[in-house]
Amino acid sequence: MVLEGELTNIGQTLASIDAASEPCPTLRQKFPHLAWICCDASDMTHTPFRRFGQFDLHLLDSGAQCAQITNDPERATGIVLAKRSAMS
Repeated sequence: MVLEGELTNIGQTLASIDAASEPCPTLRQKFPHLAWICCDASDMTHTPFRRFGQFDLHLLDSGAQCAQITNDPERATGIVLAKRSAMS
């Protein structure tokens, strides 16, 4: 489960990181109970759950046999953080 307050804190963390930095190590430290996958936004075909600056945030549900993207924060066990390039 990803709580609304956690989503707010994730957004605040992303806003405080400069564009050249890699935010995943910081986010893994701050939210160790969540699985984190970081990738380029071009790797994702789903509509983001939220957008924070240059990042698309997708919720990951790994509770079933196969991990999948979900829009339900109560089912989410992790985050896929996709960085958009300046061109997208």
